[in-house]
Amino acid sequence: QAQADAQASAGMWGAVGAIGAAAVPLMMAGSDRRLKKNIKKEGKSPKGLQLYSFEYKDPSDGKGRWQGVIADDLPTSVKNKTVVKSADGYDMVNYSKLDVTLKQV
Repeated sequence: QAQADAQASAGMWGAVGAIGAAAVPLMMAGSDRRLKKNIKKEGKSPKGLQLYSFEYKDPSDGKGRWQGVIADDLPTSVKNKTVVKSADGYDMVNYSKLDVTLKQV
């Protein structure tokens, strides 16, 4: 089920990136470090999760600068509850289970 959710969300994420939405409430988003470039630490969430700003390497994932988490940087206890692998092997984060919103900045 988790992989099916990831595949469905990956398709939605691609569509969101294509329209360049600035603040769309996403449940699942590509959050693998390998998908990002120009990564900078930007502070912490209220629950202490490291926040980053970044650009996606592939503009179809989202244009401009974004702020969110990086899956491999999440504490194991959080990662186990929120990260799934997409069909193409990249980590996706379920933002609805975090105190963080993926947003364009």
